[in-house]
Amino acid sequence: MTSGTPFHRSARRNLLLAEIRESFTMALGSIAAHKLRSGLTLLGVLVGVFSIVLVMTVLRVLQSNIESKLNVLGANSFSIQRTPAIQVEGRPGASTRYARRKEFVYRMAKAIEDRATLAKSVGITCGAYSGEVISRWGKTNPGISLMGVTLGSFQTLNWSIADGRAINETDSLNARDVCVIGASVAKKVFPHGGGVGESIKMGGISYRVIGVTEEKGQMFGQDQDAYVLVPVTTALNRYGRERPLSIQVEAWSRELYDETVEQVRGVLRTVRKVAPGDEDDFEIISNDSIVRQFQALTLAVRVAAAVISSIALVAAGIGIMNIMLVSVTERTREIGIRRAIGAKKRHVMTQFIVEAIALCQIGGAAGVVLGIAVGNIATVIFGFPPVIPWDWALIGMLVCSAVGLIFGTYPAWKAANLDPIESLRYE
Repeated sequence: MTSGTPFHRSARRNLLLAEIRESFTMALGSIAAHKLRSGLTLLGVLVGVFSIVLVMTVLRVLQSNIESKLNVLGANSFSIQRTPAIQVEGRPGASTRYARRKEFVYRMAKAIEDRATLAKSVGITCGAYSGEVISRWGKTNPGISLMGVTLGSFQTLNWSIADGRAINETDSLNARDVCVIGASVAKKVFPHGGGVGESIKMGGISYRVIGVTEEKGQMFGQDQDAYVLVPVTTALNRYGRERPLSIQVEAWSRELYDETVEQVRGVLRTVRKVAPGDEDDFEIISNDSIVRQFQALTLAVRVAAAVISSIALVAAGIGIMNIMLVSVTERTREIGIRRAIGAKKRHVMTQFIVEAIALCQIGGAAGVVLGIAVGNIATVIFGFPPVIPWDWALIGMLVCSAVGLIFGTYPAWKAANLDPIESLRYE
């Protein structure tokens, strides 16, 4: 039977696993025998892994909340506005370039409604006023937003009606003094329920309530239901026809999404007189683009955390190498005895490499647990769902193994190459 048969390969594999198990048991015994020294050694690994996992956990918590709660647009919807959703301060010329762009006005929005044949619905919104809402039963705090909207806005911005109806095309065509109010406004001004058919007053003007939207709750400590929606034509007539607008467009399906975006872009470039070859003087924003912008903004934080963690891990690796060299010196006689009873160089080398890796893994595991625990404190403060960045936890543990392997190899090699006779004589 040759050495290459399945039987021999299986025997060698079992022997190797047995050696690793034995080395791991010996490594844990050595670590337990020198608790203080081992604890101080793995502290550097703990700090390095803790810092990167903490930063990634906090960023993942924020990103998860953005993806779930900043999802103001429908799945197949996108928004068009003059400036980006998230602006990065300090970019040369960015603020000036955005300031030069023409505002969106009503005729541009109507052009999209009329010419964008691939769009399922088009919503037009504008901010008009901010103040308190008053009814005969109560009033709100100042700061409630009054916005002009169209029927399409309810679909493109995921506003669902809990009671009554939405603003329709007839309301907009006739610029009626009607409104749909957010859930938190309804609770304040109609504390006993109802509200549809009643009147509210805002800025000294009365509006008849025709609907109440479903509650969305808080986001980053801000009330998402503190608004009053009126027909866009009502808002423009009352607060100025040239008020800046935001446009939302919904495609019929995900397959038609890109074509719809390109068609709307073409219509806008035409009505805004953008010359061929010039860049767009507007921004097309989707849920995915908001998340991508968030990731771009946090890239520097992630890189900085990775650099700081790398420095800490390198310093920890040097400490581990130093401690392992001390351990080799202290255990010279033990190594000589092992060699004398038949242990080969690779057995000794495996023992010390596994010990270095075990030290790093214990520190890394503690760093991962602490990083996730501290990072998720934000979820308790802001009421977000907890997040566990499994990918970064795995990366952290793999890096710890690499640190142990790299910085434990030289001490292991030195231990394996000690002269057995001289080692037995060592006191």
